[in-house]
Amino acid sequence: MLAEFQEYIQGRYPALKERKFLLACSGGLDSTVLAHLCHRAGLQFVLAHCNFNLRGVESDQDEGFVRELANTLGVQLFVTHFDTMDYVYGNQVSIEMAARELRYAWFAELMKESDLEVLVTAHHSDDSLETFLINLSRGTGITGLKGIPSSTVSVVRPLLPFSRSQLLEFAKTEGFTWREDSSNQETVHLRNKIRLEVVPKLKELHPTFLNNFQKTQSHLSGSAKMLEDYIRLLKSKLFLTEENYIRISIDDLLQLEPIGDYLHALFDTYGFKAWKDIEGLLHGMSGKEVHSKTHRLVRDRAYLLLSELGEKPSHSYLIHEGVSEIKVPIHLMVSEVSAIGLTSKNILYVDKSSLKYPLIVRNWKKGDYFYPFGMVGKKKVSKFFKDEKVDMITKEKQWLVCSGEDIVWIVGQRADNRFKVSGHSKNILRFTYVK
Repeated sequence: MLAEFQEYIQGRYPALKERKFLLACSGGLDSTVLAHLCHRAGLQFVLAHCNFNLRGVESDQDEGFVRELANTLGVQLFVTHFDTMDYVYGNQVSIEMAARELRYAWFAELMKESDLEVLVTAHHSDDSLETFLINLSRGTGITGLKGIPSSTVSVVRPLLPFSRSQLLEFAKTEGFTWREDSSNQETVHLRNKIRLEVVPKLKELHPTFLNNFQKTQSHLSGSAKMLEDYIRLLKSKLFLTEENYIRISIDDLLQLEPIGDYLHALFDTYGFKAWKDIEGLLHGMSGKEVHSKTHRLVRDRAYLLLSELGEKPSHSYLIHEGVSEIKVPIHLMVSEVSAIGLTSKNILYVDKSSLKYPLIVRNWKKGDYFYPFGMVGKKKVSKFFKDEKVDMITKEKQWLVCSGEDIVWIVGQRADNRFKVSGHSKNILRFTYVK
């Protein structure tokens, strides 16, 4: 098995031969064999052990075993203790989820402190089969059917090509000892029930079931990769990036069939789960929204607008006389000039004598009105936005420069006629909005 392991490392993860990594070790069969394999392969690693304090003396004995293993192999060991049940009650999660969250958070912290880029875990092909069956029982898409990935950005699982029976045979042949977790024999947890009752039956049905499953997972992974490539291409065509959001044509989305599957593929990475609600946006009224934990989708006329969630700005900021630049809430340059020069939507010239200091930078609000430059009379800002077809997200983030209660500039959009430069203007101020 050592030769197969070395060949797999050389072919898939040659970087592991060049740099030290963190190896998660519980003291069980899987991680103990992995530690011995890495040691015999001449790889540089340190061990990390979590004592979750869930099984009393057994947990402490597991820790003691790993300390002896580290000493035998001559490698550095990091150990931490968790009050797992306190975390369970405090975060309202299962024991399994608590242990997972605690250990991976600690691994990440440890890797940062020790300048290690890769975490190596001992998941094998039986683990991947169990994950596949768990996801299948709960209802999942192609991603859930791929099982456990062989690697991510910072995690490598070099035992995935091997079965538990291969690890057991190797350990017995080499005379290794390991710790048995008594809780693994309890069928209260779904994973244990699948491991102890379902998987053995499947292997009885077909002697090469696990090998066939590995081939199936390889095909599923290939199909998933093709799907990811296609969705990436589709997003490049449908998702138009604006300054503060992504704009997606509803008509283009409605051409996709089956629409539910496409919506899942397009928006799943943004944390959305309410697929029926998102589909409802395609036929809903403007202003309707659907939120995930991190993003929101807003129906705005013929488009869906995708943006990150954030607090809506509501503060006012002051520009005192003589100030030449502000960077909060927006970047504005202010300078006195002798004449009007370059013009654009992001540059404003005003008669300085018409201003009342300090100037105020604030968000627009309902009821605001101004006197649009080039027009006669006043106009509500909301009506201006409607006529200019300004989308909802841009409206929310729109800033005004005001002199007292009077709007001087809808920044980047339109100036107010009352502050314009005339032939009688002696002092001219130029405001430049730096995006």
